[in-house]
Amino acid sequence: MFFQHIFESSLAHSSYIIGCQAKGVAIVIDPKRDVDTYLEIAKKNNLTITHIAETHIHADYLSGTLELIALTGAQAYLSDEGGEDWQYEFPHIGLKDGNQFQVGNLIFKVVHTPGHTPESISFVLIDTPATMEPVMIFTGDFVFVGDIGRPDLLENAAGLVGTKEIGAHQMFQSLKYFLTLPDHIQVWPAHGAGSACGKALGAVPSSTVGYEKIRNWALQYQNNETAFVKELLEGQPEPPRYFAMMKKLNKKARPVQTEVPQYRKLTKGTFLDLYQAGTTLIDTRNKIDFAKGYLPNSINIQNNKTFNTWAGWVLNYTEPFILIVEESQLDDVARKLMRIGLDHVAGYITPDTIAQLGITLAHQQLIGFEEMNAALEKPNTQILDVRNTSEFAEGHLPHATHLFVGTLVDNFHKIDPSKRLYLHCQSGDRATIAASLLAKNGIKDVKIYSPSINEWKAKGGVLVQHE
Repeated sequence: MFFQHIFESSLAHSSYIIGCQAKGVAIVIDPKRDVDTYLEIAKKNNLTITHIAETHIHADYLSGTLELIALTGAQAYLSDEGGEDWQYEFPHIGLKDGNQFQVGNLIFKVVHTPGHTPESISFVLIDTPATMEPVMIFTGDFVFVGDIGRPDLLENAAGLVGTKEIGAHQMFQSLKYFLTLPDHIQVWPAHGAGSACGKALGAVPSSTVGYEKIRNWALQYQNNETAFVKELLEGQPEPPRYFAMMKKLNKKARPVQTEVPQYRKLTKGTFLDLYQAGTTLIDTRNKIDFAKGYLPNSINIQNNKTFNTWAGWVLNYTEPFILIVEESQLDDVARKLMRIGLDHVAGYITPDTIAQLGITLAHQQLIGFEEMNAALEKPNTQILDVRNTSEFAEGHLPHATHLFVGTLVDNFHKIDPSKRLYLHCQSGDRATIAASLLAKNGIKDVKIYSPSINEWKAKGGVLVQHE
């Protein structure tokens, strides 16, 4: 048996290619959209991709199933569970609980494991040349390392009111199945630490059933369903705005993108035409470089491992946008954007072009501990904390106003224009995004405490939990 785990850190996403070397065939489970990765692995190992499978309709990224079908002619094996609202709308081989299929000498057994979503399934693998006992389970967003899938996304991201409690109870029942599995079975989930698909995912990429029985918090509640549901629904991070779009696009046939896009480099004139027409401009530079001088109305989303997430929060899927990005980072940025279906890139310029445009640059006001601490004593001050809800609840600056960066543009009414504004987050990255969003919407006189909350605490800064 051939096995390779592919981890995409920008989405904390795991996919898998498993092959039968005797027959020269392979399956890809939960593929990302830039599928050249799988084609290269298959070619290198003399395998032909004949099967593609998904554990559920994903919310955090755009699946590469349609791209792989177009490039390989492989069959898609997808869930037909969950009821008519949760059916894939493009041709596939439908899977129900108890079904099984073969990839060469490998057998995959299908188990319906609802909870995260109604249609969620897991795949139990039997490597028949070695044993007729199961050796692996691919759990998708059912069981993670140290955590389980959140059941609230359909309600909080897709607006399906009343589904999170139903999902939590379904998850409780699904875990009863997991507890019956032999301890030796390897657990390979679809996400790891950093994903918004759970609240406490472990950093280790895989586990075993036995280890999860011991350490996974969710498996310690099997005698108390009420307490389990309460704990599961509490403290989940805000689901990114783009999740609802991913749910919609992953169900149906859509235009495929079989190669990583090559964005056009804009001439000075073309860029200025687009910029002056109000086209959204995303500056991917480091936050410090951005703060020193940026094009007015541009939004800073640094090209780091959370670029996808914040691009998905900020950008409109129906509108074009421009990038400021280094040539050396173009492929990386293009992959990150295509993975969440942000395809309307009008073009890009490089950072060294900024100085040649003849536009007066704006600047951000970065401050340190002393100035931020002194601001607490000033009566005409409003402190904006743009972290998520659970971070704010764990401890925040006195009298701070909580305005999560992802929903900031919907909550400008909570900002007092008569007060001096100070802004912070956990480590400075989100504060830079927030400040650029505020400036784009006319709120420009903002001071940013860019060091981390850890520095704040280390220097004796006050944090409160309740006021």
